[in-house]
Amino acid sequence: MYSFPIDYVEPVFRPPSEAKSLILPVTNGCSWNKCTFCEMYTQPQKKFRARKPEDVRADIEKAARSLGGVRRVFLADGDAMVLPTRRLLEILADLRAAFPDLQRVSSYCLPRNLAKKTVEELAQLKEAGLQILYVGMESGDDEILKRVNKGESWESTRSALVKIREAGLTSSVMVLNGLGGESLSRQHAINTATLCNETQPDYLSTLVVSFPQGEERFRSGFGDDFVPLSQQGLFEEIRLFLEHLDLERTIFRSDHASNYLVLKGTLGRDKEKMLEQVNFAITNPGAAPLRAEWMRGL
Repeated sequence: MYSFPIDYVEPVFRPPSEAKSLILPVTNGCSWNKCTFCEMYTQPQKKFRARKPEDVRADIEKAARSLGGVRRVFLADGDAMVLPTRRLLEILADLRAAFPDLQRVSSYCLPRNLAKKTVEELAQLKEAGLQILYVGMESGDDEILKRVNKGESWESTRSALVKIREAGLTSSVMVLNGLGGESLSRQHAINTATLCNETQPDYLSTLVVSFPQGEERFRSGFGDDFVPLSQQGLFEEIRLFLEHLDLERTIFRSDHASNYLVLKGTLGRDKEKMLEQVNFAITNPGAAPLRAEWMRGL
């Protein structure tokens, strides 16, 4: 009977674009794990720890024997980049040795984890095979970031994304549509767009904030001040966000399962086309091609 060579601590998460990647856990859980909107690593078994080097190496060796020509690897869990550069270089060297066909390695990345890493260190990691860092910007508004206990600011996120770009790495940024609710929607859209303009990410995607396990954790930072956006409100926020974006060649996706309206294009080339799609959804909600409620989820 076949068994997968890696024994994961469930649940395991990865970006949609890493569907064909080998998921290699180098840490367990998330080193911050205080964001009120995130339920990914809240289970007791996901308490943060860095995995022992010998355990990671054993998983790589077992995967090499069982899986053969691995081309892509995603370093799990929530923020492998919290590891020291020296340790990351060791992991990348082991991956190159085990998988001759390896084309790219990627990881989630908290901006705070790059505060002590230099551009030169990141360039070393790129040379060793790291290619893509997925950064949860969530919002470019400091008031919202504080309320959701993100542990980041406009400036910490800007600094991290600038370092990523200067090192020649690829950045993929996630933004949460609706994170500020009704009262903070406008500043959320405008300030997030401004931060994106400052940093010019390679990829940009939006997800709709949702609470499959309830809103109690999230409301600890908002209380009764938080009124969720309606479907129309979400569309109006996205329209404002797009209107204020001034991007040169960022691939934009709003096709995650949490989104009602699927948008795809390159900004700024396709900005007007996507704005037309959003405007049509706002003015013709019954005729617009929207994702049904039962199809939405994380």
